[in-house]
Amino acid sequence: MHTEENSCCCSFDDCKLTTEWLLSRTRHRPKIAIVCGSGLGLLTDSVSNKQTFRYEDIPNFPVSTVPGHEGSLVFGQIKGKSCVFMQGRFHLYEGYSLCKVTFPVRIFKLMGVETIAVTNASGGLCQDFKVGDIMVIKDHINLPGFAGQHPLCGPNDERFGIRFPCMSDAYSKDLRKLVLDITAELGYSNFVHEGVYCMVSGPNFETIAEARMLHILGSDSVGMSTVPEVTVAKHCGLRVLGLSLITNKVSLDYSHEEKVNHEEVLQISKMRAEMLKNVLVTFIARSHQVETINNSNCIYSNAM
Repeated sequence: MHTEENSCCCSFDDCKLTTEWLLSRTRHRPKIAIVCGSGLGLLTDSVSNKQTFRYEDIPNFPVSTVPGHEGSLVFGQIKGKSCVFMQGRFHLYEGYSLCKVTFPVRIFKLMGVETIAVTNASGGLCQDFKVGDIMVIKDHINLPGFAGQHPLCGPNDERFGIRFPCMSDAYSKDLRKLVLDITAELGYSNFVHEGVYCMVSGPNFETIAEARMLHILGSDSVGMSTVPEVTVAKHCGLRVLGLSLITNKVSLDYSHEEKVNHEEVLQISKMRAEMLKNVLVTFIARSHQVETINNSNCIYSNAM
């Protein structure tokens, strides 16, 4: 039931139709959304009262085409909190427009979601990072955005957000602190760091010259996702938490002979998924400790 044309921008009516379709088929009314990155679909294992919708069955939804992205929207409860999980996301390199890539975020907003946690698999540029480390994203560099590939390009719909949103606080400081406290309690502090994530369009992994440039720019890790969703989430007034699993060390040395591949990324993701799941389950249970934002933007009940 997904649309064939990916280049057109998704209208408010498209979002409304999809939201109504989902709300009419699930009793869940999630306040927290979690986007599962490559190989991290196992994060839904802790969900109770689970209800699953395949992307291809949801009106207007794109379809995941990347290995490690299952392609399902999962509703359910964790520790009594209603949540929705994206098992698999969409990417610019799949041929989707960025308004299609970020379409689910706007659906979450209209459903009443207040907080979104985005996860991804990324390559470590910081020399202190090791494979298997977890990076709490404190900021990002939107490299495709510098070239005009931006999810907010085109007409702005004030029902979602303002024309020029501020991105200096895209990743909630309070949510980051909460997660750092949780990882300390779980005994994970030795492999958890804060850092800056850089998005490139992909689908190729970076050249050594590109990796060196990104490192000089201040990037601690690099990947091919996350930034569009975070940008639209911030535009919609959602609180954002970003977690990046370091699945490989990006080479900055021409004498380095090892080459990264997607199968290794998925293998490392699987190894660390259990720990990341522990972090997110505890985060969801305690998310009420962070004061709910005063959101003046639309929600489903008063925007339609």
